Amino acid sequence: MAKNKKSSSSFLKKPMDFPLLVVILLLLTIGLIMVLSASSPSALSESGDSYKYFSKQLLFAVAGIGAMFAISKFDYRKLKKFYKYAYVLAIILLLFVLVGGRSVNGAKRWIYLSESISFQPSEMVKMLMIIFYAGILTINRDKLSSYKNGFLWHLCLLGPIVLLLMVQPHFSASIVIVGICSIMMIVAGCKFKHFLLTAGSVGIPGIIGMIIFSPYRLQRVVTFLDPWQDKAGDGWQVIQSLYAIGSGGLFGAGLGESKQKYLYIPEPHNDFIFSILGEELGFVGCAIVMVLFAIFIWRGVLVAMKAPDMFGSLIAVGITALVAIQVIINIAVVTSSMPVTGMPLPFFSYGGTALFMLLCEMGVLLSISRASNKTA
Repeated sequence: MAKNKKSSSSFLKKPMDFPLLVVILLLLTIGLIMVLSASSPSALSESGDSYKYFSKQLLFAVAGIGAMFAISKFDYRKLKKFYKYAYVLAIILLLFVLVGGRSVNGAKRWIYLSESISFQPSEMVKMLMIIFYAGILTINRDKLSSYKNGFLWHLCLLGPIVLLLMVQPHFSASIVIVGICSIMMIVAGCKFKHFLLTAGSVGIPGIIGMIIFSPYRLQRVVTFLDPWQDKAGDGWQVIQSLYAIGSGGLFGAGLGESKQKYLYIPEPHNDFIFSILGEELGFVGCAIVMVLFAIFIWRGVLVAMKAPDMFGSLIAVGITALVAIQVIINIAVVTSSMPVTGMPLPFFSYGGTALFMLLCEMGVLLSISRASNKTA
């Protein structure tokens, strides 16, 4: 007991990655400002209170910051003994959504605790899968070079999770989780050629099949190829997004001066908030935000490289990949570089569950950064 107490005290005395903390707080601050700006017209139109969405987002941000600092003082290595339970809990949460969740816009992804408070379990499932894969890949590190017992077995563990997500349906969360776990598997020691083989024979044909046999996904692809063919229908959101980004120019129209947020872009504070950022702060504002995300990814990779054990390294890789994948897909969608999918922009898009869980994940990342005595 005395030894554990001394070890815990020693861990708490170690400094966290300060540059990483600064970048996290900067992204969060800019994100809150953009939620306030982008959501005001919609909130005023819906409820008469222009601060409706911002006040909720601010509440979750404050709670998330408190959780982040508390978790950063928790020794992440204690999570390793619970990695199997993380997988079981992820399945239970997704099953509970299907049984007790509420359908919104044709998708059953939320559990409503009350009429004003909802919870999206898929956001927690992302972190649970990171913990699970960090644990199982560490335990089975000697088998990872094998195709059957290493790569294929660990990839198949994603099957139940992806299936439950697709039933909701939640295609974007499936993409993120598959991407995160694949990156973790490659970093852990799985051979890249095994991924290429599986992607070519199963992955790509499977995605094409889901698009062809799902009318709304097929329509999104058709709209992506030429959004102007249905500019008053399915192409409306993308076209308005491009108008917003294009009208921003180099320095933007000014904070709060967006025109497209006035009910032209549906729910501009959600997945398309980056287009409002482009309109109000211009190319320079977008570049600054993208540089901040790039610095975050760099610091996340450094934390992974300096982690004292494989478990911590893989968790750091998973959390960094989580943010990177969502940023890349979100920006690609709002710039019409890929078909529309409901992918939030980390730290920016409105969503209490997503923001709170993201800040909790930042706490784990900062905890891992404490475990190293190296500095960079």
